Amino acid sequence: MAISQIVWSLDDQCPLAASKLTSESELEDLLHAHIELLNPNWLVIGRQITMPSGKRIDLLCMDQDGDLIVVELKKELTPREVTAQAIDYAASVSAFNPSMVADIYLNYAKKYLETEQNLDKAFLHKYGVALDETIINQQNVKMVIVATAMDNSTERIITYLRNTYMVDINILFFHVFSYNDKRFISRAWFAEDAEETPAPVAPVGKWNGEYYVSFGSGSRRWEDAQQYGFISGGGGAWYSQTLNMLEPGDRVWVNLPHIGYVGVGVVEAPAIIARDARFSLAGVEKGLAELPLKGQYLGCADDPEKAEYLVKVHWIKTVSANQAVKETGFFGNQNTVCRPQTDKWNFTVKRLKELWHIDE
Repeated sequence: MAISQIVWSLDDQCPLAASKLTSESELEDLLHAHIELLNPNWLVIGRQITMPSGKRIDLLCMDQDGDLIVVELKKELTPREVTAQAIDYAASVSAFNPSMVADIYLNYAKKYLETEQNLDKAFLHKYGVALDETIINQQNVKMVIVATAMDNSTERIITYLRNTYMVDINILFFHVFSYNDKRFISRAWFAEDAEETPAPVAPVGKWNGEYYVSFGSGSRRWEDAQQYGFISGGGGAWYSQTLNMLEPGDRVWVNLPHIGYVGVGVVEAPAIIARDARFSLAGVEKGLAELPLKGQYLGCADDPEKAEYLVKVHWIKTVSANQAVKETGFFGNQNTVCRPQTDKWNFTVKRLKELWHIDE
């Protein structure tokens, strides 16, 4: 499939002339410096990474969910060849552990950014939230091929992998044009969901109806949530917006990042701004400000965009942080609330039900 593009000047009523790159490395330099051409929410963490085969990954990126993205430029290979190569690279990258990823970024930062900045700082600067190493490379490796054209055989392969097996592989087509001694680049995705739709987890299955909750640290204290029956995500929409996924009757499993799972409960009411929440203490209804809390939840309470929100929960089972359950193979994610569709989540819930004697 060849993408035929024409860029037309409305002012001069003429098409821009087709042009080309000055070298094979020019496009890689451009994408490295401006990854937003692919996706503004990606962080470049590696460039020209040598694999065991001796071949090199052009660019390696990470998204805010900790998923890795292999970006491979077509160069002299045919689309079908570069597709096979991208899949091979993704298979190797899927085995990277957090330490390997952190080391890749350190080497990249020293060589290309001339800084000693580590991955934790880069992630915090990019997304405004601390990186939880338990989410790194825990779901699926995404693949992006950058090319000018694609043959029919490659189109069938890509379509089959995406639609049948939910493989997160996509192609970005680019064309270069020139006008008045200036060059322009256009780009189009093979599948429109590459930039907007969250990547499916692998393997993809039916959601088991159980919600995952990450109860972060900072100013929040699990002892408060455990005693008074609530969950919260922190101040600001990025932390709180996923709380709106929860409705009364939903069951949630709470994980303390880096520590382990500490509770399971049933949602009692939709998300509400923290200052408006009410709790019963010794038969008297009180607000958060009147409770003897160990944490703080009322910062920016008067600004709905920055305030903290919480969801009231009836606990079925809770344990203290020093009794938290953390085992190899458990699911982890930095989002405050999510609905995982992975075998890892099914395993986690099944195992916690066994350990805590939770019946269906």
